[in-house]
Amino acid sequence: MASAKGRKRRPLLKLFLFILAFPFLQVALFRFVPPPPTILMIEQAIKGNGLDYRWRSLDDLSPYLVTAAISAEDARFCLHKGFDFEAIQKAMKANEKAEARGSSKMRGGSTITQQTAKNVFLWPGRSYVRKALEAGYSVLIEYGWGKKRIMEVYLNVAEFAPGVYGAEAAAQHWFGKSAKTLSRTEAARLVAVLPSPRRYNAASPGPYVQRRTGRIQANAGQVRAQGLNQCVIGK
Repeated sequence: MASAKGRKRRPLLKLFLFILAFPFLQVALFRFVPPPPTILMIEQAIKGNGLDYRWRSLDDLSPYLVTAAISAEDARFCLHKGFDFEAIQKAMKANEKAEARGSSKMRGGSTITQQTAKNVFLWPGRSYVRKALEAGYSVLIEYGWGKKRIMEVYLNVAEFAPGVYGAEAAAQHWFGKSAKTLSRTEAARLVAVLPSPRRYNAASPGPYVQRRTGRIQANAGQVRAQGLNQCVIGK
């Protein structure tokens, strides 16, 4: 009887162990292999937005893109281990003030690491379960991939226009050129549309994108001066 019960439990135990190991296997695989189209990409393709996803290694992307991304999205990218608690506290205080004013515009404190974990491994939306999984994957890729790989994946899976994913597809879509040859201004414009890539235009920027591009370029100078991009592009 005990032996029969043991045989019945083995498949459940194997399934449980596989579920535990699955995130580690994913992270290990994508350390070397470009991730396949993400859930977001597939979802948007089904909605009719198309799917233009062109992988390029970090060496084939303009270093200006790296600096612009750090400047705009995560100034402490090279300093933290996946979570910027200082930025989270600032975001919470800013959101409390916004709520007091009756504003619905909320400020986020997610790092590039967290955004990459969410984009590659998880589904769109907001829930405590997804945030918990995002935190777990963020830890795994910080220690399993390192900063260069995280930035490489981030710049390859981010959406820069409806159905346009990754810096190479974005550079071709907006500027008709390779992502490796982007100028400082073009790189800043691409990053400037990231908050709402289905709304903003990088080639013919409106007032918001122009202002944000200017801020990104100004911050990029500080990032370079302080060496806050050295963990990715080196000296």
